[in-house]
Amino acid sequence: MQARNDICAKYGLADTPPEDMIAVAMPTLGQMPIYGTRIALPQSGTISWFIHCGAHSDAQDFYQPVHTAHLTELLPQAINYLHLPPGAKFIIDDQGYEDVWMDQ
Repeated sequence: MQARNDICAKYGLADTPPEDMIAVAMPTLGQMPIYGTRIALPQSGTISWFIHCGAHSDAQDFYQPVHTAHLTELLPQAINYLHLPPGAKFIIDDQGYEDVWMDQ
C-alpha cells in the first residue's frame, strides 16, 4: 500500500490533510469498490470527505459522520487517499484497481 504523500505525488496533487471528521456510508462497508469524494469544505462545515462502498444511494441518511481516526479500523484501504485535495475523487478495490481524478 502506498503512503498518502506518495498518492498525492503520483497524481501531481497537493497534499491536503483531512478534517477531524469524515462521512462514511456505514451500511456499505465490506462491499467493493470503495468510492471517495472530497468536496470544498462548506463555510461553517466540518466534513469534506464522503466515502461509500458498492452502490451509492441518494437516501438522506446514507452517510454518517465518523472521526477520521476511526477509518483505520473501518476502512483502512482508504486511509492513504485522505490527503488528496478538495475536488479529488478515487475508486479502489481489493484487486488492486485504483483511479484518482479531479472533479471538473
